[in-house]
Amino acid sequence: MSKRNSQAAKSAARERLRVEREREAKRGKVKRQIVVACSVVGVLAAAGGIGYAVVQSNKPGHWEAVQDEKVVAPANTTGTDGTTVVIGKDSAKNTLKVYEDPRCPVCASFEQTVGSTVEKDLDDGKYKIQFIGGTFLDGDQLGDGKVGSNGEGSKNAMSALGAALNVSDEAFLQYKTALYSAKWHPEESDDKFKDDDYLIEIADTVDALKNNTEFQNAVKNGTYDAWALAMSKTFDTNEDDVNGTPSFVLDGKTLTTDQGNPPLTVEEFNTLVDGALKA
Repeated sequence: MSKRNSQAAKSAARERLRVEREREAKRGKVKRQIVVACSVVGVLAAAGGIGYAVVQSNKPGHWEAVQDEKVVAPANTTGTDGTTVVIGKDSAKNTLKVYEDPRCPVCASFEQTVGSTVEKDLDDGKYKIQFIGGTFLDGDQLGDGKVGSNGEGSKNAMSALGAALNVSDEAFLQYKTALYSAKWHPEESDDKFKDDDYLIEIADTVDALKNNTEFQNAVKNGTYDAWALAMSKTFDTNEDDVNGTPSFVLDGKTLTTDQGNPPLTVEEFNTLVDGALKA
């Protein structure tokens, strides 16, 4: 090979090497651009996902939204938003206020022990009952417009009680008795009353509510959900200084034992009621 040919070959080789290096550089640049683009897309997607999650988490839950809904008051109620629930004979001159929370285990104990005595007193016209229901065991503070995060059972059961009250006074009382019964009342830690099907199953033990389509639809559709919150607000803003359940106020006098507890036996209840009526 001549010197001239050798030099030409070397020049050609250098040119090929230069071209190959340029190609590699271009490929590297494109690869970096793709990586950057994918990273940006990933960041935007993550940000979008976080943004969506934030928006979803900031959406009001069902019960929070219910606070802005118009209250549908059940039949057999009076007062603002139908939150005055008075049951008993018109001839009865005295009124016993009964403060209860559907999830309250002590309320359940009272109803199971003293409930039949209260029912007899109503039948005898000894007093009327005014029911005031709270939902503080759900973590609610409706006096401050706050729906808590400790459950839904008290509110949901209260709404179902409204549906029963819409049927009749008797259906309301019998359904309340069933809710607090040893068979159906759950442990305080078990938010079982949030289940509509469970509430309807309990209602099927009450003649007036068994297979009652109107009652069942009211429970499933939450017809009286806003009423339940309005009732809970009535509890939270009561003028009897009641802040726990069960509590009983007869004609303005709070019924408590010498130990400061609510009456939880028939003897305690009768003694306190009779004493208040004689005062």
